[in-house]
Amino acid sequence: MPFHVEGLVAIVVFYLAILAVGIWAAWKTKNTGSEGDRSEAIIVGGRDIGLLVGGFTMTATWVGGGYINGTAEAVYVPGYGLAWAQAPIGYSLSLVLGGLFFAKPMRSKGYVTMLDPFQQIYGKRMGGLLFIPALMGEMFWAAAIFSALGATISVIIDININISVIVSALIATMYTLVGGLYSVAYTDVVQLFCIFLGLWISVPFAMSHPAVTDIGFTAVHQVHQAPWLGSINSLDIYTWLDNFLLLTLGGIPWQAYFQRVLSSSSATYAQVLSFLAAFGCLVMALPAVLIGAIGASTAWNQTEYGVPDPMTKKEADMILPIVLQYLCPVYISFFGLGAVSAAVMSSADSSILSASSMFARNIYQLSFRQNASDREIVWVMRITVFLFGASATAMALLASSVYGLWYLSSDLVYIIIFPQLLCVLFIKGTNTYGAIAGYLFGLVLRITGGEPYLYLQPLIYYPGCYPDENNIYIQRFPFKTLAMLTSFFTNIIVSYIAKYLFESGTLPPKLDFLDAVVARYSREHMDKATLVKSDNIVLNELAPVNPRHSLTLSSTFTNKEAFNYVDSSPELSNTEDN
Repeated sequence: MPFHVEGLVAIVVFYLAILAVGIWAAWKTKNTGSEGDRSEAIIVGGRDIGLLVGGFTMTATWVGGGYINGTAEAVYVPGYGLAWAQAPIGYSLSLVLGGLFFAKPMRSKGYVTMLDPFQQIYGKRMGGLLFIPALMGEMFWAAAIFSALGATISVIIDININISVIVSALIATMYTLVGGLYSVAYTDVVQLFCIFLGLWISVPFAMSHPAVTDIGFTAVHQVHQAPWLGSINSLDIYTWLDNFLLLTLGGIPWQAYFQRVLSSSSATYAQVLSFLAAFGCLVMALPAVLIGAIGASTAWNQTEYGVPDPMTKKEADMILPIVLQYLCPVYISFFGLGAVSAAVMSSADSSILSASSMFARNIYQLSFRQNASDREIVWVMRITVFLFGASATAMALLASSVYGLWYLSSDLVYIIIFPQLLCVLFIKGTNTYGAIAGYLFGLVLRITGGEPYLYLQPLIYYPGCYPDENNIYIQRFPFKTLAMLTSFFTNIIVSYIAKYLFESGTLPPKLDFLDAVVARYSREHMDKATLVKSDNIVLNELAPVNPRHSLTLSSTFTNKEAFNYVDSSPELSNTEDN
């Protein structure tokens, strides 16, 4: 394939435009807020992100290269089809559930990162443990979308895949490094517009190509391959449900999502942003679904692509750029390439910023350097933005499937962080002992279930498992959801057992080595004033750090404060302390 100078020029112009917007947003950040809260302005944008920009940036966080390329791939692959393209519905429902139940309590309590409530209730060491799966999730996510970009550019303009990934990563990292959330948010507006326009312009041209059969007919009839609507076999129903729950519930506890929630100007705005983004995710998935359907309806031997087809060549994960390249005019394919590049950077910058925000605040500042200056925290964030961006770039070429790496990135978040988030926000009285036990049980059950993408054989063979072509056993049983539920209930049970043993005197106070039950004022737990510095946040809205001695079963197991987003009354606080 010849080298396309026009395509390279189009990409360079697009990247320069994005970089210019990012630098402008960084300049705007410097004129926002006081000198004392520069780090918080970088992380949560001064908490003044409005509905328009907030809606765009939250949508663009999910609508990335993995989302666009992965959805098209799932629709195209014979035997799977639209029935298995779960991401659009799954992540949209995730945003709806996040808006209904999680956005308001997190924003109203004035946290800065997703890990703040964990460190407040469970202590800094537990916060450090939860940082590990959160970081891995962000890195897998960023690697998946960089991989999608490399595949797209290498197909359309025939440039080395390593160069395309590295240059794209440098651009995203550069404006994230200098501008933080403001740069990410404002570039997201431009990028989302490019995605929408670029893909929708490409669809009519691809659909009208002579080699493409009517997609309405191929949806239910086998022509070049199985119908692209797809089907779910009875044996695969539990696998489908397991993956769907992973996307829906596992899509909530991400720093990239809560960063937008916590940057909104009010708790109500945080909810509205979630609902707007849910609608945006569905709308942005439509062109990707159509492109996947077009790929499944094409006689590839009648195109310049030739034979065999992309599935036989094991290029199904590149079906979107292949459709743009071989079924659209040259100038249209270059415009579509800009759209996919935008999709990649709109999610990559979010993941990189999320990982660096959690490290700088929850690991470096709150765990090791509580007296660190704001300038020091800003520099730590800049260094980690560069390091995490480089790490995600290095992993970008290791995935055999964009969709597979996408699922993998949500596994640890779904199994470990989601049940912990439920407990810390809605279950009253859980403590560090329960959190550690739940963490370990969930992790062990997930690892022993195996992972075909890492060629990891399972140690526990659940009912219905079978070997694939590489003799790696695939689980049909919903073991990921089982691991999540086990982690959730283990946290509750162990927490209340530990609480009973210490409060009843069965175990002496000196054995409470984590200071999770007996100690009323533990150095291990974060002080309210340490977590929240903004003047507009009322400190007594924060969940109490001290353990409570509940009198009734219902009050023991239900954190009513999570459902009542108002200041706690002094009378209630006095009753609980007594």
